[in-house]
Amino acid sequence: MDKFKTVLNIANKQTNLSFGLVALLTAGGEHIFSSVVFKCPCNDLNFVYGMVFLLVPALALLLLGYILSKKTWKVMTGLCQRRANLCRRRRLTAALTAFFQISTTALVAPSSWIAVALLNGNYYECAMTGTNLSAYNKLLCRDKNSEVKCEEELHRFPCMKGSSELQAVREDVLLTLKAQSQIMGWLLIASVMLSNLLLTCVARCTSPISYLQLKFWKAYAQEESNLFDSYSTKHAKELAERNLKSFFNQTPPENIITPSNKAWEKISSLYKFSTKDHYYSTLHRYVEDCLETDDETLRMMRMASVKSSEPADDTPAVLDFVDDGRIAL
Repeated sequence: MDKFKTVLNIANKQTNLSFGLVALLTAGGEHIFSSVVFKCPCNDLNFVYGMVFLLVPALALLLLGYILSKKTWKVMTGLCQRRANLCRRRRLTAALTAFFQISTTALVAPSSWIAVALLNGNYYECAMTGTNLSAYNKLLCRDKNSEVKCEEELHRFPCMKGSSELQAVREDVLLTLKAQSQIMGWLLIASVMLSNLLLTCVARCTSPISYLQLKFWKAYAQEESNLFDSYSTKHAKELAERNLKSFFNQTPPENIITPSNKAWEKISSLYKFSTKDHYYSTLHRYVEDCLETDDETLRMMRMASVKSSEPADDTPAVLDFVDDGRIAL
């Protein structure tokens, strides 16, 4: 188990390796579905059945990519209750930028599924032999012997059923469909790789920092995230032990300092690097700004504890799911 966690940590640190691992797992899952689960019905349901296996798993993987992205919940959590600190145009731009960044990562698995499925050709063959488009069916059976009979039994071709006299026609049609499917699969792979290259080039060309500083920024963000999880777990354990000890022993609680709701909100927002301040995260900016505040503000911050002076009915919406037993991603 420890070795598996180590592999996952390495994959998280290396973006390209992580994408490659996701694509590899998706390709393996598609192969299992294609060989074990998928069985073309060879009737009027061919088109619906083939398209469901081609597109619905890709949609499920896309939604899973959004669900597993921390940035998704960082944007969404408390969004409906958040006060407008920025103008509407800036907030909309920031939200669209975040959504685009999340989408580029979430699209890796579904595009891999569709590409591998098209290269395999089984789903496409089943779907396109069940179309109700007479023009397309005539195109498939064009210049074939018994053209009318070919169109009538087209939906039975993926199951190798039909008249024995159509055996050669069946093989030609299925080869044509598989060729079309593989062409679209390779075009999809090429377009995804080209889009990724262009987006990476644009992002690097417009980067306000150099390559080595960007590498340092990524390393800092990863270490901050790991340490934040560790510190949060430790602090939550101390607070829980303090409360339980005070409850069972019926003694006054010890003073444990915790950040206020406003402090949590400040470090939870998405951060855009600025060469003016040289901060590497919202937490970094928050800590540096606190050092420049006056003594009275610092004193008030140090006095902040679990016994918050903020009104009880102003609880952020993020706390609503804590007692439901659900895990925040």
